[in-house]
Amino acid sequence: MVQLQIISLILTSKSISIVTENNLTKDYFTEYAEEFEYILDHYNTYKKVPDVQTFLSEFNDIELFEVNEPERYLVDKIREEYLFTKTVPVIKKAAELLKGDANEASQYLQSELVNLTPNYTTPFVDIIHNKNRIEVFNDKSENRDKWFIPSGFEALDDIIGGWQCGEEFVVIFARTGNGKSWVLVKSMEHAFKMGKNVGYISPEMSADKIGYRFDTLHNNFSNRALVWGDKSKVSEEDYDKYYEELASHENKFLVSTPRDFNNKITVSKLRTFVTANKLDILAVDGITYLSDERYKRGDNKTTTLTNISEDLMGLSCELHIPILIVVQSNRGGIKDNDNETPDIEDIRDSDGISHNSTKVISLKQKSEGLIMEIKKHRDGRVGDKICYIWDIDTGEFQYVKSLDENGDNEPIEHEDKKEKPKKKKGEAKKVVF
Repeated sequence: MVQLQIISLILTSKSISIVTENNLTKDYFTEYAEEFEYILDHYNTYKKVPDVQTFLSEFNDIELFEVNEPERYLVDKIREEYLFTKTVPVIKKAAELLKGDANEASQYLQSELVNLTPNYTTPFVDIIHNKNRIEVFNDKSENRDKWFIPSGFEALDDIIGGWQCGEEFVVIFARTGNGKSWVLVKSMEHAFKMGKNVGYISPEMSADKIGYRFDTLHNNFSNRALVWGDKSKVSEEDYDKYYEELASHENKFLVSTPRDFNNKITVSKLRTFVTANKLDILAVDGITYLSDERYKRGDNKTTTLTNISEDLMGLSCELHIPILIVVQSNRGGIKDNDNETPDIEDIRDSDGISHNSTKVISLKQKSEGLIMEIKKHRDGRVGDKICYIWDIDTGEFQYVKSLDENGDNEPIEHEDKKEKPKKKKGEAKKVVF
């Protein structure tokens, strides 16, 4: 099966790099040797992988398909099959020789060991002669929207630059009831507003509940009124008009719950979820609801969550999307100082979560305010605190210098923001963060 997977990958991606970078030869493709040689001959002659149609005109009995497995998996699997195929006849012959003369069997095995040594190469990048990072630097400068997604909190973006599209695993953590899910939905709502396709895994709330929070953040409807069905505060006419405008967008905001994954959410299933729907960013509202595909009997929760976080980071690198997760703080996250947020050591159940992350953002809600503190930033400084006055019912956030004891919180407007016009009574209000 893996041989056909690699052939399908080569043809659909129009790249032969998986072969050249891993020293794969026709000996690895015992079931599809002729097909493999045809692809190589075409590439060597025309410096281009044949089109799918061209290939199928020669081999019309083969059914190609989409391949979602990572290249590393495919290479490891085909190498395992190759080694098995070469080893079996050697072992059988050695077993026959062993019946007559153990010394002869031993000598035969030793002579064949050189042929059973895998011709593997370790992938590498020569950073002295490879100019890729210079090209990436220039592309980031000229096409920033391609490489970064704004977080929805402008003061935060001033420090972190936004969520990077790839190699980005962000942990948002706090004690219960301190706004983790709200912050996550707000960031995803902003990504949607930027034209991105958003995926949101919601283990605890239904899609409708997430939808109401989205509506509150997107258009400042009273969340209480939406949840309670209070038409005195949100009229049916305003809500219908808002939805018509919302439905005109071509990009998506997809919410899935554990039931949509047969009550077992794994990183492999998330990979399929992202690729099938062409998502640009993924949010997971609770890492503890994910299942560890590497679980072995005896593994504790710390090991399980470390494995999951490693796999999520790998998924971000593979699919070139940012992945954000919500994590609960343990009781150590309760601080005596009202302005002090939980520390990294307070992340519940696993140090591996923070170890594998690129950014860790700690939250604490104080009366009507929200404090965000950067506890880890792989590409920048840590320790910055960002404070907001937050109306949880209307979803409005105002950046302030600090949340001091005297309530002296002057809202700060960034230069590129204009003062928001006051909403007329009965009029649906929109706000741009």
